[in-house]
This record gives sequence, C-alpha cells and structure tokens, in this order.
Amino acid sequence: MRASIILALASCALIVAPAGAAVASSAAASAAETAPDFQAAVSDPGRDEADVELDESRKPAELLAFMGLESGDTALDIFAGGGYYSEIMGRVVGPEGSVVAVNPPQFTTSDQSREKWAALSARQPNVTMVPAQLPDYKPAANSIDFAMLHLIYHDFYWESEQYKFEKMDPAVVLSNLYKGMKPGGVVAVIDHVGLPGDTRAVVEKTHRIDPATVRSDFLAAGFVLDGESDMFANPDDDLEKNVFDPAVRGKTSRFVMRFRKPE
Repeated sequence: MRASIILALASCALIVAPAGAAVASSAAASAAETAPDFQAAVSDPGRDEADVELDESRKPAELLAFMGLESGDTALDIFAGGGYYSEIMGRVVGPEGSVVAVNPPQFTTSDQSREKWAALSARQPNVTMVPAQLPDYKPAANSIDFAMLHLIYHDFYWESEQYKFEKMDPAVVLSNLYKGMKPGGVVAVIDHVGLPGDTRAVVEKTHRIDPATVRSDFLAAGFVLDGESDMFANPDDDLEKNVFDPAVRGKTSRFVMRFRKPE
C-alpha cells in the first residue's frame, strides 16, 4: 500500500479510534519517514537554468507532494517535452525508482532536444526518454505507480499537419494508460482551464480544455477522481485567449486533478 494512503488512514484512525492511537501514530510516523523531500529534489543544483526559472509558476514541490509521488516509484512522464518534470521526478523516486519520459519522435530530433536530453540523462540516469507516438505507447500491464500529464492532456484533442501531430482518440491513450497503471496507481493531470464547447475547436483555438471533459474522459476509462486543488487558479485569466498569448502566458488558470486506478 502506498505510504500516502497509509498516512491518510492513520490520520483517520487517530480521529475515530483513540484506543488505537499508538498503532496509528506508528503507521503515520513510518509513512512520514519514507516521504521524499520534494523541495530538495527541486533545489538540487545542476538543473537546466531555463527549467529553474519555471519553478515559481509551476510549484513542482507543492504539486508532487499533493499528487503523492513516492520514493521508489516507477513513474511515467507522458509527452515530457524537455523533461522539466522527468528530472525532478527522477530525483524524487531516487535510485530505487525510475522514470520513463515519452515524447513523439518528431519533437526529439533537433540538436537542442538531443543536447538537453543527453545532459538530463547524465545528471539523472534513472530517467529514460522513449520516442513514441502517444497512442502507440503501451506500458507493461500493472507496471506504473505514478503518471504525469502536465499541460498536455488537451493535446490528445489536437492535430497539426505542421508538427506532424495526427488526430488521435483520447480513449485509446487512456485505455493503454489504465492497463499500465498498478492498482492504486496515481495519474496527475494539470492543464489550462478552457471554456465548454466543442473540445477539438476549443483546443485548436486556445490550447485549453474544459476540466469537465477531462474528468469525464478519465472516469469513462475506469479511473476514480481522488483529489483536486486550486493551487493554480487565476480568476483574472481570459479563457478566450490562446495560452501562448503574451498577455496570459505563464499566468493561465490551471486545474489540478489526481486520478487513481482502483485497487
């Protein structure tokens, strides 16, 4: 059982069953002892300077603590881009854990991408980047403890001839992910808040997605919604604007959802 669950159960036991407080306290203490130091993972020297500059707006330590990433986890970073979260997650899971970063091949061939991933892999050898189109990547059944989808779920509804990004069926990607997650495994989803409407049209115009669509998609795939946070809420965000518009870039209102594969 994941330490985060043990800690939650222990807390409940302390409230409803004082007689078992000693046992509950012991379980909570054990879970706390094994909890990773998220801030240390973020602050560790050597990270790419451009990535470090994103920390203030992305709050990686707070986010990963909320999501429940643990030492020793086998983690997956879907559409990892330059590996911002892959590297931090690699530090958190430690030498007993591992991170697979999946990227569509067409986004991995530039000299800049190769150099960045070579440097990242040298710093963090438990991180492996795998080139694969998202619908084609199928992790081994029941093999993943934690999966990260950071600002990319909307891309499951995106297509682009320019970037050779073909139309995909989100249900196929989520089916593969569901099969790959261990029972009790966590999927972290963070994305730009979009308006209701035709999802593909909203994504094409703004690179945002309606949170209700994400919730519905994951529930249909068999996941349960295990938690939400408003840590990135911004009531001043103009949801009509494309996320790359200078007026809102880096300041969009983002939703945070923690999904779990049932035990």
